[in-house]
Amino acid sequence: MKDALDRYFRQEMEQYELALRSIDTDVFERLIDDCRQTLEAGHKVIASGLGKNVPICEKFEGTMLSLGLDANFLHTNSAVHGDMGMVKSGDLVLILTKSGSTQESVYLVDLLQKRPGVKLWLLSFQPHSPLADTMKNTLIMRLDHEGDLWNILPNNSTVIYLIVLQKIAIELSARMHLSLETDFKPNHPGGAIGGLLREK
Repeated sequence: MKDALDRYFRQEMEQYELALRSIDTDVFERLIDDCRQTLEAGHKVIASGLGKNVPICEKFEGTMLSLGLDANFLHTNSAVHGDMGMVKSGDLVLILTKSGSTQESVYLVDLLQKRPGVKLWLLSFQPHSPLADTMKNTLIMRLDHEGDLWNILPNNSTVIYLIVLQKIAIELSARMHLSLETDFKPNHPGGAIGGLLREK
């Protein structure tokens, strides 16, 4: 049992490393800079996904808000039922879709492309897809296996999305010179973090 568990964890780590090393650093730098410019201009960064990517987008939104950075989560399905109203000119929308061909995501991108002043970024694992082949801004990562029995479950892909989105938030906090005292602490008056910050 231990050998099988060790082998599984080792294979998972290999997939994470493969995906993260596949990221084009120049493209990632441009994505970070686009997000920074969006926020500094008084606009917001929005993460949009559906299915198992929903909690990943919500985690990104929560991290950004805890840093005092303006962010939202836009559910890909709910967007066409009124929630798209959160997207304003000047905002940046991150579209999460593993395949780049999910019907709902393709439809949402088509609608958002018609909105003036909205910048779109695709985060995907397919170098060629309806979205990857047509969108200007794309961050494409490599993923060979999801880590489940059939290579179908959104397992490794969601973990990688989480790592990448959290890195975006952390990079923004550094590049925008956020302060623990003035930017982070006021948003955490309660809980263990609040207690730790009061001690500091």
